[in-house]
Amino acid sequence: MPIRKLRDLREAEEATWCDPEDPRLVHRIRAVWQLAALLAPKRYPPGVYKYRSIAEASEQAARWEKAPHPG
Repeated sequence: MPIRKLRDLREAEEATWCDPEDPRLVHRIRAVWQLAALLAPKRYPPGVYKYRSIAEASEQAARWEKAPHPG
């Protein structure tokens, strides 16, 4: 993303606006999601989990929090 010098807040607001019809929008959204995945990776494995109690689910969540993060 290029660096821009902005003179006032109005220019900043215009610079951040993205038209919903812009074909680059999908690529911009994908870039944000990729950045989010790098900065805050999931702390749990994918899938659906069933537990017999809230306590059991809480214990599993605590184990996931203690596990080292991939990457």
